Amino acid sequence: MLIWLLRIIGTTSALAILAVVMPYEWMNAIHVWLGMGTLPTEPIVGYLARTLSAFYAVYGALLWYLSFYTITHRPVIQFFGFVTAGFGGVLVGVDWVEGMPEFWKWIEGPFTILLGLLIVLLTREPEDTE
Repeated sequence: MLIWLLRIIGTTSALAILAVVMPYEWMNAIHVWLGMGTLPTEPIVGYLARTLSAFYAVYGALLWYLSFYTITHRPVIQFFGFVTAGFGGVLVGVDWVEGMPEFWKWIEGPFTILLGLLIVLLTREPEDTE
């Protein structure tokens, strides 16, 4: 199950690569569709959107790599689970402070926390059966 979880998260994260080359008009249409108004056109907005998307794609590639070596890299994957859960906590705070839409606040951070904890759970040492 751990292998599949890493690959599912890795695949969805890697899809963010599309936003790196996405035209501004498409990003703006998504922004409007989410009910957040017109996407600002200042360079920092495009820079942050594209570099964060590239970061998520790298994150996805790393998860795919780790999924082939779950035994060898178990401690790294477990650490990654803890970091992901912590990152989910940060997302909860940022989403609320920045006034993200309600559905966003209740899904993004909590779901990330759950995924991180699930990774931690799936990387625990097997219990002695003696």
